[in-house]
Amino acid sequence: MGVADGTYALGPEVGSILVKTTRTGVGAKVGHDLTLEPTRWRGTTVVDADDLARSSVTAEVDVDSLEIKEASGGVKPLTDTDRADIKKNLRKALDAAQHPMITFRSTRLAGSPEAFTIDGDLTIAGSTQPVTVRGHVTDSRARGGTTVVQSRWGIKPYSAFFGALKLRDEVEVEFDVALTPAATG
Repeated sequence: MGVADGTYALGPEVGSILVKTTRTGVGAKVGHDLTLEPTRWRGTTVVDADDLARSSVTAEVDVDSLEIKEASGGVKPLTDTDRADIKKNLRKALDAAQHPMITFRSTRLAGSPEAFTIDGDLTIAGSTQPVTVRGHVTDSRARGGTTVVQSRWGIKPYSAFFGALKLRDEVEVEFDVALTPAATG
């Protein structure tokens, strides 16, 4: 099975969440595909291996902690100014001043540790929409992901050069976390 019943603490000390954007449009070669990673996030997983439906997952991501982990493509590397501009545009697109956290709350878990789905409510920029996450557990590590279509949450994908360069509406979100028992006390 790979994971015992119990409550598990999630956060950057036990794993990662990656957000991957890709570009489109006639000017796509100018832009970069980005991998973003939050440095401040936390969550909890409650596992009931005998009845996965009684299990749950919650997570919160601090929008301001999203950092550029990797930038690929583009005709030249990102500069520090580019990185600052991307972070500013990200804060604006996600309305970080009003909604500093992205949250996920599971509503239903199904399957087995080898292949599970988590249905839940994802709240981004004050808008909550359902999402399905797929994953698996191997050697006490949970891995998986989902696709987030930004426009479903009222987010307009970034564009520049009068729309010649833009980000795809679909953003890939991946996770890889060690299931470490939460401290009790």
